[in-house]
Amino acid sequence: MRSTSLVFLFSFIFSFALLAQENYPKEAFRPPLDIPLVLAGTFGELRSNHFHSGIDIKTQQREGLPVYAIGDGTITRIKVSLWGYGKVLYVAHPNGYTSVYGHLQKFAPKIEAYVKKMQYDKKSYEVELFPEYGEIKLDKEEVIAYSGNTGGSSGPHLHFEIRSSISEKPTNPLLYGLEIRDATNPTLVSLYGYPLSENAQVNQSAIKTQLNFTRQKDGSFLADKVTAAGTIGFGFIGFDRQDMAANKNGVYSVRQVVNGQVYTDYDFETFSFSETRYINTLIDYDHFGKYKQRIQKCFKSPGNRLSIYNTLVNDGKIVVKEGLSYTVELLIFDLEGNLTKLVIPVEGKRQDLKIPDEIPKTESYIVANRPNNFDLGLAKVYFPANTFYEDFYIDLKKGTDTVTVHNNRVPAHRNFTLTFDVSKYSEAERKQLFIARLDKDLKPSYASTYKRGNTFTTRTRNLGTYTLAKDTIAPKINTKNFKDKQWLNNYRYLSLKISDDLSGIDTYSATLNGDWILMEYEPKTNTLTYNFDDMILNKKQCVLKVTVTDNVGNANTYEVSFFRK
Repeated sequence: MRSTSLVFLFSFIFSFALLAQENYPKEAFRPPLDIPLVLAGTFGELRSNHFHSGIDIKTQQREGLPVYAIGDGTITRIKVSLWGYGKVLYVAHPNGYTSVYGHLQKFAPKIEAYVKKMQYDKKSYEVELFPEYGEIKLDKEEVIAYSGNTGGSSGPHLHFEIRSSISEKPTNPLLYGLEIRDATNPTLVSLYGYPLSENAQVNQSAIKTQLNFTRQKDGSFLADKVTAAGTIGFGFIGFDRQDMAANKNGVYSVRQVVNGQVYTDYDFETFSFSETRYINTLIDYDHFGKYKQRIQKCFKSPGNRLSIYNTLVNDGKIVVKEGLSYTVELLIFDLEGNLTKLVIPVEGKRQDLKIPDEIPKTESYIVANRPNNFDLGLAKVYFPANTFYEDFYIDLKKGTDTVTVHNNRVPAHRNFTLTFDVSKYSEAERKQLFIARLDKDLKPSYASTYKRGNTFTTRTRNLGTYTLAKDTIAPKINTKNFKDKQWLNNYRYLSLKISDDLSGIDTYSATLNGDWILMEYEPKTNTLTYNFDDMILNKKQCVLKVTVTDNVGNANTYEVSFFRK
C-alpha cells in the first residue's frame, strides 16, 4: 500500500511539473542550428559562482556553422568582449521573449558591417551596442551569425538562451519545444550525511560523512542504514547525460521525501541573474574548495536566498528522534522525466562519537551581518557587511612580504577591500608594482590594482595569499603568418602573437600606414588578427605598427612592413 502511494505521489509531482512546462510556447521557435541538437551543457548547471543561464549546443567540434534567428524579431543588444560570451547577439521577439546567441565566430554580413563601423568609430575591438528597436529587424530562419569559440569558451559551441524581455530572467530553453534525445537516467555519484544541530550525529560522526549505497534490481539505489540523532541533512553529487553525448551535464530537478512528505523540491526552470551567486550556498563550498567537487545540498543553508525552491519543509532539514525510523527518498529528475531514485533508511539512535566536530578557532572572528576590519601589518583588509553568508573564525596571517586572508574554502558573496601601504617604495618603483594573488605554487597573478598616494588597493571576492609583485618587462610581439618586407598579395589576414610574462596585457592598438585598424584579440591563443577586407590599401608598401601595454604600464611597439598590390 505504501509503495503504491509513493508511486502515485511521484506521478502527481511530475505531472504537476509537466503542467508548469506547458506555460511556454512549444511551436513559436525553431532551433538556432540546423544540425541535431546535442548538449555540452544544460540550463541551471552548476558553474563557478553561477548557474548556467542557457544551454551549450555542440557544433561538431568546428566553427562557422550558420546560426539562425529562432523567430521574427529585432536586435536589441550586441556585445563583443574578450571574455564572457565573446561575440553575442540579443534578439527581442514579439511574444515577449529574448533569445541570446553567444561565443559567435562572426555576425551575418549586415550585422557585421554595423558592428565594424561602430568599432572603427570607437577605435575599439570591445564594444557594447544597443540598436534602436526595429533598427535591425530579423526574420525567422534568417542566418544571423556563425558559431564560434570567442570569449570565455573552452571549445567550439553555441551558448543559447531564452529570457523574458521584461524581467530579463532566463528560462530553460528546453521548455520551448527544442528536441533533445534523452532516454538516460541521471547518474548518482556519491551521497553525504550532515549533522546540522548541536550534538547531532550521523553514523557516529559529528561532521559530514560519506554514505554507501548499492544499485537494486529495479534500477533504484538503496543506502546502507544510517544511524543518526538530532537535526541532519543530506547532499549528493550527480549529473545527467543526454543521448549522443558523454558530457556530464546538470540535473533538472531534485526532491527529498521524508516518510512520504516532500521536504525539499527545487528545479532549474528559471532563476534571476541577481541571485545566481547564491549557488555557493546550494553547494558544499568547503568540499568544493578542497576537492573541486560540487555536492548539492538537499537542505537550505544560512544566507541562501535562492528562488528555485517549490517546496521546503524545515529548510529541508530532518529532525531525527531516538527510537524512531525514517525513510528518506532522494529523487533526481532530468527534464524528460527520467528518474534516479535513492532510498535512505534512517534509524534514530544516539551512539558514542567516533569523529567529533572540531571547529578550528583563530584570533579573528567574522560576524557576517556586520562590517569587519583587520590590520595585517603590510596591508589592511575590510569586509563590508554581508560579504559572507555566515559567521566563522577567519585565518589571517602576516608574512614577511605576504598577507594571507583565510583560504579558498569559504565563499565571499561581495567584494572585500585589501589595501597595501607602499610608502617605502619610490615613485619609480611604484609604477612597476601591483597587487598579486599567489596560487598554491606561489605563482603570482594580477589583481586589479588601484593606486592612490601611498596605498595600493584591490577589490576582490577571492580569499587567499596576496603580495606586491614587480613587473619590469614589456609585452612581447611577434608575427605569426608573415615576415618583414614580405609580399602578401594572396593573404586574407595578418596574424601576430602577443604575450606578457607577469602582470598581463592591458591594452593594445594598431595602425596601418598611420590609420587605426581593427585587430581582433583572442586571449586564449594570444593572437591579434587583422582582416584585409576591413580596409582598401592604396599603397604598395604598407607599414604596420602595433603597441601593446601591460597592466603596470610597460609598453612595447612593434613595426613591420610588407608589400601588397
